[in-house]
Amino acid sequence: MKYLLGFLALTIFQCGAQIPNAEQQIADAVLALDAADREEATVFGYNSDGDLITIKKGTNAQVCLADDPGKEGFSVACYHKDLEPFMARGRELRAEGKDRGEVEQIREEEAKNGKLKMPEGSSTLAVLSGPSKEEANIRYVVYIPRATAESTGLPTKPMVAGGPWIMFPGSYRAHIMISPPNN
Repeated sequence: MKYLLGFLALTIFQCGAQIPNAEQQIADAVLALDAADREEATVFGYNSDGDLITIKKGTNAQVCLADDPGKEGFSVACYHKDLEPFMARGRELRAEGKDRGEVEQIREEEAKNGKLKMPEGSSTLAVLSGPSKEEANIRYVVYIPRATAESTGLPTKPMVAGGPWIMFPGSYRAHIMISPPNN
């Protein structure tokens, strides 16, 4: 019964969620980028059915995701196009109903056997998120597949507020986390 109530509440919330027009989605999505990169970024946003689609085809190396109107709070992300196979595969697996653990297990195996193409070098993701757009803070993630504390010289946990550290060292999704202190 509690699952049914939860499902109904989620369905009501999602049905009541207003999907901003494409122009607003684009304007919000690119906020995670440097101003110089915003104009030419590719943007994925939501159509009237709530499906994630390309709403703007860009010409630079940046890909941005608009805020999901079906989720509470505000969250947009931008990343280098070399991360798109990794990101797209995650979206595809979640759409199939896979949980976070299953997604990571499948992507790890596919990265190992070469089916999932990972960036050759480092690629950056910037996430701007918070309870609202006005209260959002930025976080940077620099993916360096298979990097370790030894290969980067970084600690495996934050040492100071906002300091860089390496997460998932040695794995296909190893990355440097940089979460500046909240404003």
